[in-house]
Amino acid sequence: MTDIIDSLSDISGRYDAVLCDLWGVYHNGVRPHEAAVAALRAYRERGGIVALLTNAPRPDFSVAKQLAAMGAPTDTHDLIVTSGDATIAALQQGDFGRSAYHIGPQRDYDLFDGLPITRAPLAEADFILCSGLFDDATESPGDYEDTYRIAKQRGLAMVCANPDIVVDRGERRLYCGGALAQAYEQHGGVAHYFGKPHRPIYDLALQRIKQTSGKTIAPARILAIGDGPATDVKGATDNGFDCLFIAAGLAAETLLDAQNAVIPSRLTAYLAEHDVAPQKTLAFLR
Repeated sequence: MTDIIDSLSDISGRYDAVLCDLWGVYHNGVRPHEAAVAALRAYRERGGIVALLTNAPRPDFSVAKQLAAMGAPTDTHDLIVTSGDATIAALQQGDFGRSAYHIGPQRDYDLFDGLPITRAPLAEADFILCSGLFDDATESPGDYEDTYRIAKQRGLAMVCANPDIVVDRGERRLYCGGALAQAYEQHGGVAHYFGKPHRPIYDLALQRIKQTSGKTIAPARILAIGDGPATDVKGATDNGFDCLFIAAGLAAETLLDAQNAVIPSRLTAYLAEHDVAPQKTLAFLR
C-alpha cells in the first residue's frame, strides 16, 4: 500500500536528491505549475539536489530552452537529464549504423547535433530514430502502417528517444514516440529504449548528479517523482529508488475528487491495475 501525504516536505528530509518528472508534474506542456516550482525551490534551499528527469527526446540544453519559453525559473533545479541525452550517448557508440530515418518533428533535430549520423530516406537508412510523431496534433500510431511494414521488411531496428505513450498538453492528450515503438513491436519489429523506465537514463542521471554535487549519492537517498506508472514508478522500482507518485498527472480525472484530493479506493485500484507500488502518493507536487 502507498501512503498518501500532504506535501513534499513531509518526506524530503530523507533524501539528498530528487529525480523530478517534467510533463504532468512540473508543467502541463504550456506553463509550469506554481506549487511544483515552490516545492522544488524550497527543497533546494534546504540543500537538496534536483535533477529534472524527462523522457523528452531532445538534449538537456534544448529542454532548458523550452522551459524558459514557458516561463519556468532556473532556480528550481540543478540539472536536466533527458531521454534524448541517453539516446545520444547510445548512438555515439555506433552500434545501430550511420544513417537514420527520423520520425519526429523538426524541433527534435537537436538529436543529431554532434553525432556521426545523418538523416536518410527509409529505403536507405540503417535504422529508424523515433523522437515522436511528425505531427502529434493530428496523427496517431495507425498513420504509420506503411512505415512499419517497410521497416520490418528491411529488418530495421527502431531507436525510440521518448518511451512515453501519451502526454497531456494543456487539455489535449497526444501520442508520443513510445506509442510508435510499441506499434512497431506489435508488427514484429525490434525497438530499443533509453528513457524511463529503462536503466540508461538512470545511470546517466547518477553520473551527472555526481558531477554536479561532487559526491556519490546512493539510490536509497534519491527520490523519484512522477505521474507515469509505466515510466516513472516502474523505472524507480526497477532501478532502486523510492517513488513519490503524483496523482494529478495522467490519471487526474480518475484519482482526484472535486477538491483535488486523492480518492484512496480509486488509487488502490489504479496502482493494482498497473502493477506498481510507489512508496508515497501526493495529489500534486507542492
